[in-house]
Amino acid sequence: MKLRSSPLSPFGRKVKIGAILCDIHLDVAAADTSDPADSLRQQNPLGKIPVLLRDEGPAIYDSRVIVEFLDAQAGGGVLIPNSGEARITALTMLALGDGISDAALLQVYESRFRDPETHSTRWLDHQAGKVARGLAALEAAPPVRLPVSGAAHVGEIAVACALGYLDLRFGGTWRAGHPALIDWLDAFAERVPAFEATTPHA
Repeated sequence: MKLRSSPLSPFGRKVKIGAILCDIHLDVAAADTSDPADSLRQQNPLGKIPVLLRDEGPAIYDSRVIVEFLDAQAGGGVLIPNSGEARITALTMLALGDGISDAALLQVYESRFRDPETHSTRWLDHQAGKVARGLAALEAAPPVRLPVSGAAHVGEIAVACALGYLDLRFGGTWRAGHPALIDWLDAFAERVPAFEATTPHA
């Protein structure tokens, strides 16, 4: 199977880590979301990454669906608890981690796709507020271990990838005032070598 993504995407990184934990090999091919000629737009009509191309069957998108597919391919319960409160907890943490990444990406896109004179401070502050509130919630209650057979559940992976993206794009400024979250991320990286193995470089 082939994963279309960008080397810097936190969502692509989440899928890569999930595949490693599921012991599933993925060939990774770069995709350019801003290039109308990139075949990405035929593989995902939204033109978004990541996209998983299977040997048989239609393409799968977005990252949440791909991770669920990988978990099922590995027999279930590797990345996502099979049922009950643990499953809801993992998926809620997934939504929080992905939401932080989304808000961070939108701040980056404001600078990338809009001319400086049209930048909206109100819009940037709105997205930065999402990140700040998400980090505050995680500082108060870092992700907890849940019953999965893999080294980490999908919520943990999403949060780690979000923090990694903030390190990459925002110079790690999130680390000020979040000592519990720093400790959690250090422990996660030690427990899940795939996190360091998938570290993007700008």
